[in-house]
Amino acid sequence: MRLPFFVYGTLRPGEPNHDHFLRGRTQSERPGRLADAVLYDGPGYPYAVPEPGGVVHGELVAASPDEYDELLAELDELEECVPGDPHSLYERVARQVTLDADGSAVRAWVYVAGPIVAARLRAHGRLIKGGDWRARY
Repeated sequence: MRLPFFVYGTLRPGEPNHDHFLRGRTQSERPGRLADAVLYDGPGYPYAVPEPGGVVHGELVAASPDEYDELLAELDELEECVPGDPHSLYERVARQVTLDADGSAVRAWVYVAGPIVAARLRAHGRLIKGGDWRARY
């Protein structure tokens, strides 16, 4: 399934991992939001955690077709995402993302906190109010 990616932290335009992983490898980058999730502050990067009523702001990124497979593998590695491993920092899930420009819904890959990390964050994490990594401080 070649879905676009919803990025909400260090992969957003202007953030350090955007230049390293995404610059020159995308077809489009459009502002959007993920419903029913909240954002927690991590050690230099955020975690999205499913939560009814929450919202996370970010960008919907469509990878260039010739870059897609390599980029997917690189992002899984960056996010320490091992499909099926509950100890992964993140898990990659398909979710609906709403585009800010026109309100249309697009199915996208989203890296959310893995189950063990999510439980720890819900119990002891620092919530980023408003769900926007750029406005965290």
